[in-house]
Amino acid sequence: MTSGAIPQSLCHAFIALGSNLDQPTLQIRRAFAELSQLPASRLLNCSAIYRSAPVGYLEQPDFINAVVQIETTLAPHDLLKSLLNIEQRFGRVRSTPNAARILDLDLLLYADLQCDEPGLTLPHPRMHLRAFVLKPLIEIAPNCCIPGRGSVAEMLIACNGQQLERVMSA
Repeated sequence: MTSGAIPQSLCHAFIALGSNLDQPTLQIRRAFAELSQLPASRLLNCSAIYRSAPVGYLEQPDFINAVVQIETTLAPHDLLKSLLNIEQRFGRVRSTPNAARILDLDLLLYADLQCDEPGLTLPHPRMHLRAFVLKPLIEIAPNCCIPGRGSVAEMLIACNGQQLERVMSA
């Protein structure tokens, strides 16, 4: 798919989940349930749940992370809007970058779409740098590739020094 193209059919998308406030493991499990209710979409896979150290602002609790795979007929902007609505319902407050949060939902991949538009960049621009995204992603999609970058397995090797702990199955 080329830049800017909007798919008209069923597409696979991957979403990263993160939380480090108000019982974060519970927040991730609740988010799995919310994502299973997305309109015009079906939840296909949920990774295990992982713990990772914060990135950027370090004076905060560790994060709990996971990745899900969905299939959807929602356009990318509509899917992103739905994800932001879920964050808002969970009580997400956007104060400063990398701050603690109840729930963070990042649209990582949408089919093989590459775009850089106001409010939406695909693939997610920092996903290839984060073991807490790549490890759960490769768990549910072992042959996944990041358009314009390469295989997730190769990207994960480059993140080898990042600490990540699997805390439970989905």
